Amino acid sequence: MVTEKKGEAAIMEIESWASRVASLVDKDVRVSVYYDGDTNTYVLRIARGNRILLFRLSDAQVQNQEREAECERTLRRKIKDLSTRHF
Repeated sequence: MVTEKKGEAAIMEIESWASRVASLVDKDVRVSVYYDGDTNTYVLRIARGNRILLFRLSDAQVQNQEREAECERTLRRKIKDLSTRHF
């Protein structure tokens, strides 16, 4: 489980988790997170240099023990996409 907290209260834990994962994949990547209450999702902003990629994780994903590995795989894939693809 990424976090047991919900909404705005979960942002710090998700950002800490995402930053830890990101540093293992690419030390130049920076991560920030905000909560979108309209969709009940956490928007992750990953940046590397002047390139930025946004994606969302749902409450159900970050608050479920069985889905933490899925969240990590998604984050790792997005970081690799940001580092290798030309948009």
